[in-house]
Amino acid sequence: MPYSHSSQPPLVEISHLYAGYNEETVLHDINLTVYQDDFIGLIGPNGGGKTTLLKTILGLLPLKKGTVKVMGDSPRQGRSHIGYVPQIAIYDSDFPISVLDMVRMGRLGPKRLFKPYNDDDDTVAQERLAWVGMLKHKNRSLRELSGGQRQRVYIARALATQPDLLLLDEPTNSVDTEAQQHIYELLNEINQHGVTILLVSHDLNTISSHVKTIACLNRELHYHGEKEITPEMLQAAYGCPVELIAHGIPHRVLATHKGDE
Repeated sequence: MPYSHSSQPPLVEISHLYAGYNEETVLHDINLTVYQDDFIGLIGPNGGGKTTLLKTILGLLPLKKGTVKVMGDSPRQGRSHIGYVPQIAIYDSDFPISVLDMVRMGRLGPKRLFKPYNDDDDTVAQERLAWVGMLKHKNRSLRELSGGQRQRVYIARALATQPDLLLLDEPTNSVDTEAQQHIYELLNEINQHGVTILLVSHDLNTISSHVKTIACLNRELHYHGEKEITPEMLQAAYGCPVELIAHGIPHRVLATHKGDE
């Protein structure tokens, strides 16, 4: 059964989108509607355009063709409604920034640069740290934290913008298995707080336990608003037949490829 969407207007509407870099078109005829309260897991091979799609929604890449609307506006106008956690968060490990200061940075914007933080900024930042279970670490230096703890802080920073939509690009890529599970459980709670989520991941086995619907992207998008992954979707997205996707200990059994011995 398709997931039952909110009756509110869509947060994101993408129609016949073509996008990419310079002369290369990475995304081909993408159609996607993201509704309030959705929790979409986006899977696909490396180079398939997952990060490109997020950057297009954020207005960081120009469109070659088609339309993208965020809260009814252009991506550049609508991205103030979006929180974003990139695949790799770059920071200077020698710079002595505290956890609270890192999260308060999410309160800044083009109109807030060089202006001091106020009481409301502190309140929101601490609330978001509480959401991700990191409030007790607010005065610690970011460099003292584990990879999983830092990832929670980056999520809190994205949430400090008070977004309607949260975009996450491989948020568990550099953390251990236990931390991955905690982050997925956290994202479930965030979604229940009314934040819509579009999550990019390679870990199909894990995200299938948490997201509401799953989409496959390999330059073309395969999405039916359902959690079920059909063999046809995987064949189209990965270019090889998948005989079994096992639950429990994550592993995959693939059909024999041409050239395999």
